[in-house]
Amino acid sequence: MTAAADLTVWLALGAGILSFLSPCTLPIFPAYLSYITGMSVKELKDNKDMKIRSKLLIHSVFFLLGVSTVFIGLGVGISFLGQWIQGMLTGDSGLFIQRIAGIFIIIMGLFVAGWLNISSFMKEKRMQFARKPAGYFGTIFVGMGFAAGWTPCIGPIFASILVVAASNPAQGTLYTIMYVIGFALPFLILTFFLGSTRLIVRYSQKIMKVGGAVMMLMGVLLFTGHMTRLSNFLLKAVEGTWLSNLG
Repeated sequence: MTAAADLTVWLALGAGILSFLSPCTLPIFPAYLSYITGMSVKELKDNKDMKIRSKLLIHSVFFLLGVSTVFIGLGVGISFLGQWIQGMLTGDSGLFIQRIAGIFIIIMGLFVAGWLNISSFMKEKRMQFARKPAGYFGTIFVGMGFAAGWTPCIGPIFASILVVAASNPAQGTLYTIMYVIGFALPFLILTFFLGSTRLIVRYSQKIMKVGGAVMMLMGVLLFTGHMTRLSNFLLKAVEGTWLSNLG
């Protein structure tokens, strides 16, 4: 794995975390837990029984399994598509796709930060269930329905990961997996600390602005081809610090 790809892996992880902390996901997180477990939000917050917590965690894992199925499936598909496109084009097709990816990510960063309004992205297309399908496998379908929806915050962020995956098909699936891990980690952590969501929601808009700015910076680096230079610089800095500590 090249230094640039290594840096992009961590950016994909951060994109997953940003998606979860977005104003489109975090505020409704307790409601989703209530829906998949059949318990009220108040019961989930007040009940400290380990059996209830275990049930909550298992439902969360199955929900994330459904989310992962859709996200990773899209990542694999877009990686094959990117490989096919690069095979069809002549010349330095990788650089061309990379620059297109950079422009797209800059636009998505402006949207995520709230500095650009794209009405088509504001429409939610989330699958709705009148009643949750029974059992843990029903929770998987709810997760798949959540992932299939194009929400105002998750859509542009995940779309940026897919575009990066298309520009680097060899690592595309890995980027998607890291995105899923980034989304799943705070989901599982906050499953046990539901009371903390209010505090994070208070700062979610600021978090999105910072995340949007990082996306725009990444887009500029991709477009200009400086992602590799930055990655090599950071790698040398880390290696230098590590060697000096050993000395």
